[in-house]
Amino acid sequence: MNNDLHDLFLEELADIYSAEQQLTKALPKMARAAESEELRQAFEEHLEQTQEQISRIDQVFESLDESMKRKTCKAMQGLIEEGTEVMQEYKGSPAIDAALIAAAQKIEHYEIATYGTLCTWAEQMGHPDALDLLKQTIDEEETTDERLTELAESLANPQAEQS
Repeated sequence: MNNDLHDLFLEELADIYSAEQQLTKALPKMARAAESEELRQAFEEHLEQTQEQISRIDQVFESLDESMKRKTCKAMQGLIEEGTEVMQEYKGSPAIDAALIAAAQKIEHYEIATYGTLCTWAEQMGHPDALDLLKQTIDEEETTDERLTELAESLANPQAEQS
């Protein structure tokens, strides 16, 4: 039986749940710090998505008939801390949006890595409902990452370079 993998799966789900919860507090601050309306809007839309993603994680636990243990995601704490430092350091600078996008993409890449692992494990253990829910989330995270890249290349990076 895959008890160890199942336990690890539940642990990682609790960890990413904590990460998403922390992100719901960080995204409004990032949106306020953004200079461009497009970036502000991207952060606000991702906040709504993040709230849906939290709800999906709850559904994953329900589909497995498991309860979530409370856990704090230290990786997300560190990523948000770093993002906060960047916001303070570049406040008022033409590079603020480029800095915010860099911080946000580090977060996205962490989430993509985590959800990718969770999808692999859900498939391995034969949890189709959990897999479907997690795939929806990883698709959203990848789309957000692509959008941030587009904003960086078309807007934020040229703006930062001109200063």
